[in-house]
Amino acid sequence: MADEDEDDDALAAEWEAMAGGDDAGEDDGGEDMAAEWESMLGDDDGDEESDDEPAMSSGPSARVLNQDEIDSLLGFDDGSGAGDQSGIQAIINSSMVAYERLPMLEVVFDRLVRMMSTSLRNFTSDNVEVSLDNILSLRFGDYLNSIPLPAMLGVFKAEEWDNYGLLTVDSALIYSIVDVLLGGRRGTAAMRIEGRPYTTIERNLVERMIHVVLGDLSAAFDPLSPVTFRFERLETNPRFATIARHANAAIVAKLRIDMEDRGGRLELLIPYATLEPVRELLLQMFMGEKFGRDSIWENHLANELWQTHINLLAVLDEQVMSLGDVLNLEVGNRLVLNTGPTSPVEVRCGDVPLFKGMMGRKGDRIAIQVRDRARIDEED
Repeated sequence: MADEDEDDDALAAEWEAMAGGDDAGEDDGGEDMAAEWESMLGDDDGDEESDDEPAMSSGPSARVLNQDEIDSLLGFDDGSGAGDQSGIQAIINSSMVAYERLPMLEVVFDRLVRMMSTSLRNFTSDNVEVSLDNILSLRFGDYLNSIPLPAMLGVFKAEEWDNYGLLTVDSALIYSIVDVLLGGRRGTAAMRIEGRPYTTIERNLVERMIHVVLGDLSAAFDPLSPVTFRFERLETNPRFATIARHANAAIVAKLRIDMEDRGGRLELLIPYATLEPVRELLLQMFMGEKFGRDSIWENHLANELWQTHINLLAVLDEQVMSLGDVLNLEVGNRLVLNTGPTSPVEVRCGDVPLFKGMMGRKGDRIAIQVRDRARIDEED
């Protein structure tokens, strides 16, 4: 017990000495810390004064971002191309449009490919193979900017839908069609002369081919919805072939046409606004889908409704009485009906008035002769 008391006294003396040392050096340490912070703030002020743009801050500890740091946070490009796909700039420049998929439109384009293979063989008297490369959704303005020139753009109108579409024929297909129709040699590539406008003969031959393609497109849509695609005009400048706003979404089908060693690309653009009248039909998963409707059940339900038995009430008169008078009614009391022999009688089914007629007698029973349909007063 004596040893423990001596240890406690020694520990207490040691803690007291440490506390005394801290108190003694507290003033010196505080002065050193204040001097160090003052020197750091002096260096920061010197750096800010050396910048080209003056810093605006509310206090000495506030950090000011320069223009490069602000641009990097917002996602703007700094010239290196690293910020093209991030931040606000990526949202503004987004070209892909995430629209709903139209399953039946793929069926229509598949029918178009098969029909075009036969029609173009008859049109060119050559072995023609048509294939569908891709179907995609994008903005109309982005598509116009991506068209490789020179090219011919055929503007057509869907008569029943009262809107327009675009058919783009690239330079390779134009020269191939002209070469085939004018008797070019087989096995040689079509001659391309770039840098000159298309001649009248070339425009007329391409226009004839566009008429054939539009005829097949109308036939491809016939099982879904009859429509007539009428050729409007042929343009070589995409700026004059604008049929929709640049921000509007459109469907683009890219077709590849091969004629042995010649050929080219044909692109069909249909805005979503043009397809809006048949949007519900294009959303079907298969031809003839009714979206939950069953014609057999509808006919059966209609037949059963006609055979349903209902109760009819012939109302001679109606009176409004207080609840107290109704409760005070006793056996032997009389209710006077304000109805004469020639007064009209209303026939109801539940609370719905159906007919109005005259009261009479048939044999030993009271009968109602229907004279007119009852008018239902619509409440405002």
